[in-house]
Amino acid sequence: MAQRLSWIAVDWGSSNLRAWALDAQGEVLAQAASPRGMLSLTPGDYEAALLDAIGGWLPDSGRVAVLVCGMAGARQGWREAAYLPLPARLDDLQRGAVSAPVSDPRLAVRLLPGLCQTREGAFDVMRGEETQLAGLVAREPGFSGLVCLPGTHAKWARIERGVVPRFTTCITGELYGLLARHSLLKHSIGSDDPGAAGDREAFVAAVRQCHSAPGRYSAALFGLRGADLLDGELPSGAARGARLAARLSGLTIGLELAGLGSELDAGAPVTLIGDAGLCARYALALEALGHASRCLDGEAAVLAGLSLAQASRQA
Repeated sequence: MAQRLSWIAVDWGSSNLRAWALDAQGEVLAQAASPRGMLSLTPGDYEAALLDAIGGWLPDSGRVAVLVCGMAGARQGWREAAYLPLPARLDDLQRGAVSAPVSDPRLAVRLLPGLCQTREGAFDVMRGEETQLAGLVAREPGFSGLVCLPGTHAKWARIERGVVPRFTTCITGELYGLLARHSLLKHSIGSDDPGAAGDREAFVAAVRQCHSAPGRYSAALFGLRGADLLDGELPSGAARGARLAARLSGLTIGLELAGLGSELDAGAPVTLIGDAGLCARYALALEALGHASRCLDGEAAVLAGLSLAQASRQA
């Protein structure tokens, strides 16, 4: 493989890293994953962690370009790649890339920047998601529309002909986790299955409930505990916790969608990028409110975005 290896793409997150070996035509020759994310590393650990993942791909001599997106470029990461301010062209992320310090002569590592928004009252940052957005633009040059990247911190980005003029971060996933595991609701919340008819119906009803009355969110949360104690129509056992989890998820995503306001009024489908299961949940929530959507695989998007940045640097 070393003879065909052209460069290496890396997505380095807070909890893990993923890497791909590519040839000059962009074909994936090998891939690897590691649980050694940014949260478990000091700046001096990164080169060894990278070599543990990709060392077997490297030739005996000569330098291999390694392009990295994500948290390795954060202030507390390997080396800071400063955020690019909006508006930002997604096909020009490489202009903010910085070189990472390495001692292995076979490595030439560059870290891509994130994006930042500095409008008063709307300060925001993203790091890693911009590369997935670039992957969308790589697949569909000139794309315009609203994009959602669901996750612990969901990102909503408006793209206009390959440029990001604004975005919003919602900590919906983190909020759900705190409520489900660290509040009084932990005694009631289980794990739901959107594929189960009862959970699906409960989720959809909760999305609509909170979207129509977001100011009642706090009261609706306590209502989940009350329902667990008093509602005789809820199923028993694990199914009861699943039904209440579906409601909590629907309320919390419904609150997120209510906060987007006019961003969702354009009528064009929302593009969802990320984990298939989470994107399907957001697609169901959007459908409940009359909005069309489509889903793109997050891993494919980040690889396409890294490939776009690599090609832009070589151009």
